[in-house]
Amino acid sequence: MLEPIREFFERRMALGNGAANGGNGAGEADVPAEPSPDEEATRRLHVAACALLLELAHADQEFSEAERLHIEAVLRRHFDLGEQTARELMALAEQEQAEAIDLYQFTTLIRESYDLGQKTLLAEVMWGLILADGEIAKREAYMLRKIANLLDLEPGYLSAARKRAAEDG
Repeated sequence: MLEPIREFFERRMALGNGAANGGNGAGEADVPAEPSPDEEATRRLHVAACALLLELAHADQEFSEAERLHIEAVLRRHFDLGEQTARELMALAEQEQAEAIDLYQFTTLIRESYDLGQKTLLAEVMWGLILADGEIAKREAYMLRKIANLLDLEPGYLSAARKRAAEDG
């Protein structure tokens, strides 16, 4: 899992790269800077969070345009990515998700790295994703509860996240 992530971010997020500042990637450095261990960990977290969002979006067997746009907007806003970089991150996360046998590798990384506030924000983003297409499918709600449980996020926090997502939507 690590090598495709490293290659992706070396191409798109290297220091001096226009995409790292929300640009389109024009003027990328010829030789990407080697990411620090902290940057590498952050990059793995981005892929893990995106993979969970994609898992949730596909839970009802339908990945709508509204859901795709929601995920892309979240990646751009919360991870400070440019449009093209967000799309490439989604493609990489989708590949990692397809190769994973379960959600454990993604949820473990997030559970161990995110604090309660970050987990709650992720749950709010996930509720916003579920609500993006105008209906809550049983499978989506089940998958969100499963992910929240794997993240050790208590039901009260999940409920509060749902309320905030509904108010924002």
